[in-house]
Amino acid sequence: MSQHPSLKSSGGLVVKRNVLKRFERVAILKKRNQWKEGDRVLGLRKTKPDV
Repeated sequence: MSQHPSLKSSGGLVVKRNVLKRFERVAILKKRNQWKEGDRVLGLRKTKPDV
């Protein structure tokens, strides 16, 4: 059974996500020197994605 054409995504549209995965937040905090090895990964501070 094929998918109706109106339900298919365009594929060209890229949306900026405003919710990050935990590993992405840790990477941003490492880059900002706000997280170091051995710190807890639960209860991380809020971060905004880099532009």
